[in-house]
Amino acid sequence: MAMCEHLSNAGDPPAVTPEGCQECLATGGRWVHLRRCLTCGHIGCCDSSPNRHATKHAGSDAHPVVQSFEPGETWRWCYVDNQMG
Repeated sequence: MAMCEHLSNAGDPPAVTPEGCQECLATGGRWVHLRRCLTCGHIGCCDSSPNRHATKHAGSDAHPVVQSFEPGETWRWCYVDNQMG
């Protein structure tokens, strides 16, 4: 399977809140794993986290690709095409 257009064209913005999930930090929430939006650098929590902020951000802001923000992980995910890159 060829890589989708969103993954091929994804950027590499700096993390907005490298210390953790932007929304969880603001509300005192907790997260399991972190994801970085490759459109704007938003850091959100994964779908295993109680609030699923990365997925909510992707949907509300139409930013299709995230990358794992966990040490040693480099995988990326396109929400539009449900494809890993």
